[in-house]
Amino acid sequence: MARNVFSGGIPTFRPQGPSANVRLALCVALAVFLMVADVRFKLTEPLRKAVATVLFPMQWVMLQPVLLIQGGASYFEDLNKAQAAAVTAEKNAIALTHRANLVETLDHENQRLRQLLNLVPRLKTEGRAAQVVYETADAFNRRVVIDKGEVAGIARGSPVMDEMGVLGQVTRVFPMSAEVTLLTDREQAIPVLNPRTGARAVAYGEPTNAYGGGMELRFMPSNADIQEGDLLTTSGVDGVYAPGLPVARIVKIERRADSPFARVYCEPLAQMFGTQFVMVINPLPEDALPPRPPVETKTQEGPASTPRKGKRG
Repeated sequence: MARNVFSGGIPTFRPQGPSANVRLALCVALAVFLMVADVRFKLTEPLRKAVATVLFPMQWVMLQPVLLIQGGASYFEDLNKAQAAAVTAEKNAIALTHRANLVETLDHENQRLRQLLNLVPRLKTEGRAAQVVYETADAFNRRVVIDKGEVAGIARGSPVMDEMGVLGQVTRVFPMSAEVTLLTDREQAIPVLNPRTGARAVAYGEPTNAYGGGMELRFMPSNADIQEGDLLTTSGVDGVYAPGLPVARIVKIERRADSPFARVYCEPLAQMFGTQFVMVINPLPEDALPPRPPVETKTQEGPASTPRKGKRG
């Protein structure tokens, strides 16, 4: 005989446990706590490194079919370009050889003049080659990931270049990879020098400017001696980038009568997107930086007292 379901009383449809609002509040509080703890105490940094190390082989395996398809499609096109480039290289070989000899002579003369003037010798930077694995899918940040990390000796803060100029800076290092923040990122700033005038400035990343340049010189006076087409190089005053590295070129200058500063838009020389091979430059050693001048402390001194003359007997 079937059991009467209503014999035990009216069934309740009330959910067991805390309400949905209480659970939502607990989840929000836990999320805020984890975010604050990660920012303050870096609690998830070891976990992030472990996950990146585990996922790196999977990312590499998944990228191989894509690279194979791209390489097969562009093989014949690259072959024709390589043949044309070989012909052009042969034509320019004689001119480049003459220019190399001239540069070597000027380099020796520069070294002698620096020794005569007792100037600080130029810093020689070393680096290691790396390959860009992928670009981060973030609309607000401009970053790429390379296939070298702590195992290869990559350090945080190392400048990164391609064959044309400075590309960015290493901002996060993992055991087998590293993250490079490009110069066009909003959080990036680099001290630059105009070799034509010797003026120093700071270039900030601006990926969405009106001229597509990607960088902007801020706080430049309206009467500053700058021109469109001027080359900007690293000044070396920050102790991160070696001096003389090509950075960008000025593409547009806006001088307004209602503002004491001009808006200067720049185009990076390096290829921000699509580059495959880069050079990671070693950070400058601390002993290579110019010493800071000592700070003079002024002491308050009272009026000088004249010594008393003794009486003659």
